[in-house]
Amino acid sequence: MNFTDLKAEVLDLARCCEGRAAVYIQTEDGVIETNADDSYSSASLIKVPILFAGLTQAEKGLLQLEEEVIVKDDSRVGGSGVLQAMTKGLKVKMLDLMTLMIIVSDNTAANLIIEILGKEKINQLIKGFGLDKTELTRRMMDFEALRNGIDNKTTARDMVKSLKALAEHTILSGKYTELALRILEEQQYKNKLANTMDTERVKVASKTGELPGIEHDCAIFTSNGKTVYAAVLVDQLQNQAAGKEVLSSIGSRIYRFIVHE
Repeated sequence: MNFTDLKAEVLDLARCCEGRAAVYIQTEDGVIETNADDSYSSASLIKVPILFAGLTQAEKGLLQLEEEVIVKDDSRVGGSGVLQAMTKGLKVKMLDLMTLMIIVSDNTAANLIIEILGKEKINQLIKGFGLDKTELTRRMMDFEALRNGIDNKTTARDMVKSLKALAEHTILSGKYTELALRILEEQQYKNKLANTMDTERVKVASKTGELPGIEHDCAIFTSNGKTVYAAVLVDQLQNQAAGKEVLSSIGSRIYRFIVHE
């Protein structure tokens, strides 16, 4: 698939989506975008800049990745993740909290990191990354905040901007860049953009997000020296499966483009 065909098919899929779809895909041949600067509830995509914020603090020597954190009962929340089911008094290293927050989207891990870093500091770092339309305003699973109209926000462009900056070593340097990429590559939820991809042929570093009526994914795809950055955000869905299908369909086109099929 060439870039012209990729662009036409992706934009058609976004246009026909039953929900509101935002797309930003950056390739060496050009950019595909629609609604890329529209603000969306970030769902778990916010965990990507939280990861970068934590590793930035570690790189500055302000956070110790080997430090053990007690998983307190009042920090445990539902939704995705495994820490909520672990034994009382469990101690987890900061690096493991960051890893769990990404690869199984652990909400308890994310909340512990937010508590340790502080919301204000995380947002300061997010702005420093150049993500002008991304903001952390609530903890994970805080539905009372949601009912009051308080929600974490991002855009498709911001998510690609953050992933591209990571890959180009402008957010983190040296081993911290490699660490962030390794964590994103260990992602366990690959049922959206990467759903139909042969991951033996394409390396995927990604993070999904979802809430009722929302299906998101953002990723770095690399194969044979070719890289594609993508973020697809969908909300206002009546049917979650329809959102996943659009993401999977867009991902299948990206796959055909990147492996020259």
